[in-house]
Amino acid sequence: MALPGRSGPPSPPVLTSHDAELRTAARHLARRRFLTVAAAAAALAFTTNRPARGTFAAPRLDAARITRDPFTLGVASGDPLPGSVLIWTRLAPVPFEPDGGLGQERVEVSWEVAADEGFVLVVRAGTAEAHPEYAHSVRVDVPGLDPDSHYYYRFRTGSWISPTGRTRTAPAAGDDTASLRLAAVACQAYHDGYYTAHGHLAREDVDVVFHLGDYLYEYAVDSAGGARGYTDVVLPSVFHRETTTLADYRMRYALYKSDPDLRAVHAAHPFVVTWDDHETENNYAGAVDENGSDPAQFLARRAAAYRAYWENQPLRAGQLPDGPDAQLFRRLRWGTLAQFDILDTRQYRDDQAYGDTPHVPGPESDDPARSLTGDAQERWLIGGWGASAALWNVMPQQVCFSQRRLDLNARAKLSMDAWDGYRANRARLIAGARAAGVANWMVLTGDVHVGYAFDIKDDFDDPDSATLGTELTCTSVASGGNGAQRPANWDTYTRANPHLRFYDGRRGYVTVELGRENARADFRIVPVVTTPGAPVSTAASFVTEVGSPGLTPV
Repeated sequence: MALPGRSGPPSPPVLTSHDAELRTAARHLARRRFLTVAAAAAALAFTTNRPARGTFAAPRLDAARITRDPFTLGVASGDPLPGSVLIWTRLAPVPFEPDGGLGQERVEVSWEVAADEGFVLVVRAGTAEAHPEYAHSVRVDVPGLDPDSHYYYRFRTGSWISPTGRTRTAPAAGDDTASLRLAAVACQAYHDGYYTAHGHLAREDVDVVFHLGDYLYEYAVDSAGGARGYTDVVLPSVFHRETTTLADYRMRYALYKSDPDLRAVHAAHPFVVTWDDHETENNYAGAVDENGSDPAQFLARRAAAYRAYWENQPLRAGQLPDGPDAQLFRRLRWGTLAQFDILDTRQYRDDQAYGDTPHVPGPESDDPARSLTGDAQERWLIGGWGASAALWNVMPQQVCFSQRRLDLNARAKLSMDAWDGYRANRARLIAGARAAGVANWMVLTGDVHVGYAFDIKDDFDDPDSATLGTELTCTSVASGGNGAQRPANWDTYTRANPHLRFYDGRRGYVTVELGRENARADFRIVPVVTTPGAPVSTAASFVTEVGSPGLTPV
């Protein structure tokens, strides 16, 4: 979703040696016009700075020489499995510098995982190295943990000890666990307001948090932090431009993670993350950016954005980008209770139809060859449903899956950026879910900066058609500013879309408790984000019964 913030000429970008290699590769590819986009992507993977190259060449810094707290960006954990969980930190004693204040030296970091917050019962410990090639990020896939158990973790380097994080493992495969409580969040434009919702979520009792994209925005942030209106802090001018280089993206993550509420929620709960568009560039589609740039040039930018994303998120090595490509779609399970199929709806999609403007469906948008997921991800998803033994099949993804008519005309305009712009792809997924016998299907969505609750219909144009599942859109943490309970289009949307059961335009998140008999969703909202400290409340709650799709207000 587009936000304001591109006015005025950008200041000169900060470049690192990695950026120089990315741009050299882009220029080389731009000269070779005969290359297809696929070939350009493949070539970039082999001509940009591969993470493995030079990893052991950097000299080691004596950690005793680090005189400022290197754990300014906090800690995080993610993607819990029955016997392991990924723990993360990134060393940055001077977080708003391109190298984080550590230069090009590697740093040894020790880590420990304990059964108690006081670290009396340490169950796993070891050392890892923070390499400059990875922006001094550290990730440890901690093995040998007990299933369905809570743990505490921390890092240490020199005399410095990180904040303590709390995490957990998933239940064992085949375990008939009774319940799971999750939260879904998205869209946290720093310049649009405070992360008050994250602060409240940090204190909620949830097992896992799904971040559905727009973790970072590429737009400029002024010296006052935009709508935050700082009077006691002056942000450096390095943030007052759009992110385009690896150094830009790395420092922008440092800015976002400087927010104490974001650090708190990461420390409190394991995250499962996926990206949308703004982690790279607004509304990009595959190798096509919104400005119609040379694909080779954009793929160089995408490579930088993907690299910085992996460096700053609790993701395993399997998600490490290879140039401009990354395997982000993946599957997690919670015993026999739930299967989570986490999608990537940006990297493989065809360009938006009709110039990416709201449009009635037509031959361009309804071309059966067009795809939002790409063929491989579509086959993986439908195949996974066929093999699933889970009670709930949950699909965390980015853009509105259900039909969303934008006006009251007989042939209404639809969003070309959402699944409405890729209806043939959506129809194949609906048919695949039906063929696989997916009885309890739930879609978790971000992107649109509002809270929606939809019944997923077999035929969205027929309100009496079968309800196949539930879609919950989690609103934004900050993007869009304070919002309103009933936005200006509330009446139009609710009348035009009878399967839309709830619509609220305020900021917040959604929590979902999955059980053996039903699932309950609570839409949690904060009234304002342009000033800190707003309270949280529940705007609405719904239940959907096992074996009987459809939302019932409670």
